[in-house]
Amino acid sequence: MGESLAATSNLLVYSSMTVYAVALVAFALDLSGRGRTAVAPARQEALVGAGARAAGGAASTGAGAEDPDAGVRRRAAAVGVTTTWLAMGLHGAAVVTRGLSAGRVPWGNMYEFTLTGAFVVTAVYCVVLLRRDLRYLGVFVVGPVLLTLGIALSVLYTESAQLVPALQSYWLVIHVSVATVSSALFVIAFSANVLQLVQDRREHALAAGRPARGRFMDRLPGSVELERASYRLIAVSFPLWSFTLVAGAIWAERAWGRYWGWDPKEVWTFVIWVVYAAYLHARATRGWDGRRAAYLAIAGFACILVNWGVVNVFFPGNHSYAGIG
Repeated sequence: MGESLAATSNLLVYSSMTVYAVALVAFALDLSGRGRTAVAPARQEALVGAGARAAGGAASTGAGAEDPDAGVRRRAAAVGVTTTWLAMGLHGAAVVTRGLSAGRVPWGNMYEFTLTGAFVVTAVYCVVLLRRDLRYLGVFVVGPVLLTLGIALSVLYTESAQLVPALQSYWLVIHVSVATVSSALFVIAFSANVLQLVQDRREHALAAGRPARGRFMDRLPGSVELERASYRLIAVSFPLWSFTLVAGAIWAERAWGRYWGWDPKEVWTFVIWVVYAAYLHARATRGWDGRRAAYLAIAGFACILVNWGVVNVFFPGNHSYAGIG
C-alpha cells in the first residue's frame, strides 16, 4: 500500500509540473503582451467611466494616472491563474499521498521538505492573488517552483520511509510547517526584489534619455511599488521565522537535552534571522529603501539558499538526517 501511494505521489508531481509549465507559458505570454486583446470601444468607455467615478477625483493627486492595462483583456494572465490553481491542487495531492505512503507528515527529508515547500510557495501566491493583483509575478513564482520540483525529483529524491527517532515529535509539525510558510513568503519577496532592481535600472536609463531593454517591464509596477510589496511580505514572514528559531530551540532541548549546540543548521537559521532583522531595522529606522534595501533582502534570501542547498547536504551535524537519502 505504501509503495503504491508513493508511486501515485510521484505521478502527481509529474502531472503538476506539466500544468505548471502551461501556467508559466501563459504568464510569459501575458508579460510579452501577446496574451492581451483590446476591449471593444463601448466596453472600454464604460470601464474608463467606472474607473473615473471610483477614483473620486484622485487624478489631481496622481492616483488616477492612466493604467497601462486599461482597455485590455488579460486572457493569458487569466489562463495562468487558473492553471496555477489546478497545478497547486495536483501538487497538494502529491504531498498528501507522499505523507500517507509513510504514515506521517511529509517533510522528514530533503526531498519531502522541498516538495512541500514548493507547494506552500504556490499556495501563498494563490491566496495573495485573492486580495491583490500580483499576476505580473506569475512567471517569477511558477518558474522557480517548476525548477525546484525538477531538482527535487532528479537530485533529492528519497524513498518513502519512517522517521529517525529525533524527528518523531509533534514539534516536527509545528517547527517545519511554520518554517515552510515563512520561506515561501521570502521566495515571493525575493522575486519582487529582483524585479525591483531591474525596474530601477530601466527607470534611471529612461530618465537619462537612454534606451532601456526589456519592454515587458513596462507592464509591471514601478520599482517603488515592487520594493514596498517585498517589504510587506518580509514584514509578515520575519515573525514566522523568529518563531521557527524559538521552536527549533525548544525541540532541540526535548530531543538532545540542550537549547543550542552550534549545529550548522542552527547557526544558519540564526544567520538568516539576523540578516532579515538588519533589513527591517535599516528600512524602518535608517531610511533604507530602493537598491540598498533590495540588496540586503537578497542577501537574506541567499542565506536561505545556503541553508537549504549547502548546509543540509554538505555539513555534518545533528540535522544530517535532513540530507539526501
